[in-house]
Amino acid sequence: MTNDETHTNVPRGWELLPPERLPRPNFFPAGVAMGTTFIFWGLITSWVILVVGIGLFAASFAGWIYEMLRERRHR
Repeated sequence: MTNDETHTNVPRGWELLPPERLPRPNFFPAGVAMGTTFIFWGLITSWVILVVGIGLFAASFAGWIYEMLRERRHR
């Protein structure tokens, strides 16, 4: 069976892309965004919100970096 026989929706002269693993879904990007929002909100309201934002940003950013490094090790 050739490539053309298995995938009839691929036009002649085109090639299929090689299979690629997608990264695991996680919530770290949302945590970074929320931490950034809390940081700016804390700058105009309260130091408590600022500290919570810095903590959330740092923890989420570190987790996101850890996931990227772990993903690279498993390839």
